[in-house]
Order: sequence, then structure tokens, then C-alpha cells
Amino acid sequence: MRALLPLLRTGWGWGWRAGSIVAARLPGRVSAGAVPGRAMALYRTEERGQPHSPDYRVFLKNEAGHYISPFHDIPLKVDSAEIATEEPLNPIKPDVKDGKLRYVANIFPHKGYIWNYGALPQTWEDPHQKDKSTNCCGDDDPIDVCEIGSKVLSCGEVIPVKILGTLALIDQGETDWKLIAINVNDPEASKFRDIDDVMKYKPGYLEATLNWFRLYKVPEGKPENQFAFDGEFKNKAFALEVIKSAHECWKALLMKKCDGGAINCTNVQVCDSPFHCTQEEARSLVESVSFSANKEYNKEEQVWHFLGK
Repeated sequence: MRALLPLLRTGWGWGWRAGSIVAARLPGRVSAGAVPGRAMALYRTEERGQPHSPDYRVFLKNEAGHYISPFHDIPLKVDSAEIATEEPLNPIKPDVKDGKLRYVANIFPHKGYIWNYGALPQTWEDPHQKDKSTNCCGDDDPIDVCEIGSKVLSCGEVIPVKILGTLALIDQGETDWKLIAINVNDPEASKFRDIDDVMKYKPGYLEATLNWFRLYKVPEGKPENQFAFDGEFKNKAFALEVIKSAHECWKALLMKKCDGGAINCTNVQVCDSPFHCTQEEARSLVESVSFSANKEYNKEEQVWHFLGK
């Protein structure tokens, strides 16, 4: 039997650096009659602020209509864009640099992201803890997920995924794991059990993924990214150990057993956490968010970047 993990979609299709929550499918027990897609559909989004502006936020609600934190309140294992880690309830927000929205560059032949880009809830890559396999500390974020299914997801959508493997990106000396996964409700999901199946049934996809992560910051004037293990994709078993470690780091964070720095740990469902808040307090936090009134923002003009040598 297998358990499910959720993935949160955090990236918009048009290339804004923001995104969804993905649920990963991990070894464990599943309740009889569980319906993964239905379980994930219990979460809803609420948009606040003006789209295409730094003020835009996407908050998540549960089945009861209560505000939750997608970082802390969606369970990693379930039986049935970019997260704002420094803000209460961790809404999804656009990435901003020097007062301007950041867009994912269109690197020929790819337009924006080449998969659904999201994150695993209840995981944290501790910036103070060295990864034993990369010898680099974490990047202070939830684990990123590249979901390779056929459906294009919406921002804030929560889906169950099957973990297939992982890539270890080294970003400015920090370990930034990129999990490879597939929506368990994808028509072809049953064919994918491990990273080798991606090579078999989607030839060229992993090579394109490696190249995408290697080059995506070059249009900003930055050097090519580096990877641990010479860019080798590690298999499912390895990826599950990465998730397990990141989940333990998250638990220490929520129980105030380590230094979380600027991470906001406010949550409504981890009752034994010192950062737990009531539904009324969560609603007040959302309603207190202010936005720039009637200020117009223009979408950045999209261009192609040809980086071939």
C-alpha cells in the first residue's frame, strides 16, 4: 500500500516566479476507499490584491472555509509563484527584486517553466544544517517539486503526486533539491515508478530539466548553476530520504527547536506548536493585509533568450 503527499503549485504558467502545492506519494498505508484527487480538491484559493503587482497574494482555505498555511497546515502524508515563508499564513506571492516583479526567462526552446512547479508542504531545507550527501546547507525553503504530468495546473492547486527521483541543484553554495514527481491522477501515472521510467517514457525530459536549471539565471547576468553528483538524477529511494530529512527539519522548526530566522511559523492545525493560532486570529491576519490602491502595474515584456553555444 502507498500513502500520498501533497504538492502545492506555486508557479504561474506565464512565467511569474510564484506557484502550487504538490503532494508526494510515499510508502505507507492508505485508508480503504481513499480518493486522492478528491482529498486534494478540499483546498480552495482566495486571491487578494491586484494581479501582476507585488501586492498580489493567494491564500488557501480548507474544506470548512478556514484560512490555513500551505507551508505548515497541509499534511505531508495524506490518506484519502513561491510561498511567502516570512508572512503570516504563508500566502503565495510574486517574487520581487528591486521593486520589480521577477519573471522566469524564456530560454529557447522553452517558454517559462517546462513542468508544473511547486513545493512539498511540511518540509524545510535548514540553512544551518549541512546535507550529508552534498556537504552544503539547505536553502531555507520547502522542497521544490517538478511535476511532469500532462495537466497544466493552476496557482495554489493542491494535488497528490508520486515521487520518482531528485536533482541536487547547488545555488550559491546552498542545497536546493528539485524533486521529480507525477500527479497520481495523470492518465499515465501507473507507468512511472522510478526515475528510470522518466527516461523510458519521456525521453529527453530529464536532460531538458537539467539544462533548464543550469541556464535559467543566465539571462539575469548570473553564472550557470552547478549541481551535486555531476548533475546525476537520484532515484526514488534517495528522494524519499531527502523528504524524510526535510520533514524532520520542519518539525524542529514548528516546535521551536531550531533557529528559523525570518520564517513565519504561524499555523492553525499543528496544535502542539508554540506558533499555533485560532481560526479567528488567522482570519484577522488575512484581513489585515493591505494593498496599494488603484496603482497600475504592467506585465514585463516577454523576450526569448538564445543561449546556445
